[in-house]
Amino acid sequence: MSELNERRWAVLSERGSERAGLSYEEAAALIARLRGERVSGLCVITDAAASRLPQPKKAAAKSPAKGDGRAGAKKPRATRKKSAT
Repeated sequence: MSELNERRWAVLSERGSERAGLSYEEAAALIARLRGERVSGLCVITDAAASRLPQPKKAAAKSPAKGDGRAGAKKPRATRKKSAT
């Protein structure tokens, strides 16, 4: 059995380790799909190497829409009390 057919390959991207436990053919197919999603830094590595790397980061939550009263709202300024002299 060829090492390429063994489920010992992982796909790495700029985000981290995408998936592990793949045959080389499955890893190549995943790379093609991620390339279509415009993910950068793609390569195939062994599962052993991938186990030492961080998992991919989740997409950041979108900020609230402009004008909804929360986005970019400034805190009210604290006022100074005038001293009675």
